Amino acid sequence: MLLNAELLLQYQRCKRRPYLDAHGDKSQRDAPSELLLKLQQERVTHQQTVLEQINYHKPEYSPRNWRGGAKATLELMQQGVDCIYQGVLLATYRESYTLLSCPDLLIKQPGNSRFGEWTYFPANIELGKRPKQEYQVVAAFHAQVLAAVQEVAPDRTWLLLRGAGMYRPPHAVDLAKWIPQMHSILKDCIATLEAPEAPEVFISRQRCNLCRWYSQCYSVAQSQRHLSLLPGVTPTRYTQLQALNLTTVESLANTSPSELENLPGFDEKVAPKLVIQAQAVVEKRPLILDYPGNYVGYKSRLLSQNNHISTYSYSPIELYFDIEAQPNLNLDYLLGVLVVDKQNNQEKFYSFLAEKPEEEALIWQEFLDLVWEYPQAPIFHFCSYEVDTIKRLAKLYRTKHHYIEPLLTRCVDIYEQVTQTVALPVESYALKAIARWLGFEWRDPEASGAKCIYWYDEWLETGDRTLLEIIQRYNEDDCHATRRIKDWLVSFMLSPES
Repeated sequence: MLLNAELLLQYQRCKRRPYLDAHGDKSQRDAPSELLLKLQQERVTHQQTVLEQINYHKPEYSPRNWRGGAKATLELMQQGVDCIYQGVLLATYRESYTLLSCPDLLIKQPGNSRFGEWTYFPANIELGKRPKQEYQVVAAFHAQVLAAVQEVAPDRTWLLLRGAGMYRPPHAVDLAKWIPQMHSILKDCIATLEAPEAPEVFISRQRCNLCRWYSQCYSVAQSQRHLSLLPGVTPTRYTQLQALNLTTVESLANTSPSELENLPGFDEKVAPKLVIQAQAVVEKRPLILDYPGNYVGYKSRLLSQNNHISTYSYSPIELYFDIEAQPNLNLDYLLGVLVVDKQNNQEKFYSFLAEKPEEEALIWQEFLDLVWEYPQAPIFHFCSYEVDTIKRLAKLYRTKHHYIEPLLTRCVDIYEQVTQTVALPVESYALKAIARWLGFEWRDPEASGAKCIYWYDEWLETGDRTLLEIIQRYNEDDCHATRRIKDWLVSFMLSPES
């Protein structure tokens, strides 16, 4: 059986995925998402940027003919070429396994090996900007297989990260540290692959969203009512709950918070909040986070005059603010503002769109002009990104201090207000999850922030204006969704039953 670096990489992210890749029914996999395809293309582009700076040889072999590729790579190494791109290395491991290593680069240096007075060391071109553990474990894997092939261990391994290249110092992997860890992870991975069943499902959306097995795993988790679907249950906390035999939402809902407070990953704030969250899901209704130590959760405090929600809920004009960005360009290309005039029962959406990256300064000024037309109006947004962006753009474009400070005091983070005051019967506190629980729907059901990144890149390449229209429509719906959640929260907290 072949064990490759990709399998080792994915095992570090999710123990279940390599098992499904090896034994699962591939017809049940999801189609690649636009974001996944975009990331793959970005990695290719980053590789090309690095490769433009060096001369290299590439072994010739047909796709997936690993033995043919290993033979062609070995011939280049015996010739002593300076650099090999997409070489193939094979080494026997425990008789029944073959390690397959395909480092992006094999770089020649002085030394002694089976080939003569030279050796090679591996370098991997990674899309990330920092040397994550998973990258370094994979780099150690390449070094170990290379050592078997050239009969001498390489003295170094490089990571060529995004923002770095051959003209800058690459990240040197500490092989003495990472090779032992790689062996431990490889051993565990093999044990998982040899098990009769796939590892237990655990839904972690930040990691799972790009996986093509997501739908299958999510279906399993839903059928089991798995605790990983409960907001606040991290892998570490789940392990602690398992130790107490708390493996269902119902059992957690019936637990006293005091039983959890001394566990690693829990404290006097996390424990009661997680129990109330479980109760909200079991009872299928929202509950107030009313417990000692919750500085916002008490209803009386929520309704105090110092609280943004209560103070601004009576404002005659309300602004709802949402941003679309392209992180790779460090660009906030769409600043959307929904103006709600409650006195006159009117509303209007403003879409400040940078059709070209260099127009960011223009839309920033247009945004400032609009929000200062209503100097007393609260600016409702969902999560902290909008506030962070106001600070970034103000610094970038040297906006005067007296324009920005009053603006920031008017900002009200609805996500923060919700998560600190109520527990909802939802699987996630993302904008879409909460708004859809309230019955709100986006006009383009498949649209998302990640897809907007992809669509904006496509717009820059193709000039297809329908892509901009979809993005603007999605952004406007985000503003309306934020409004729906804010209105519901105020109404719920003011209702006698709450």
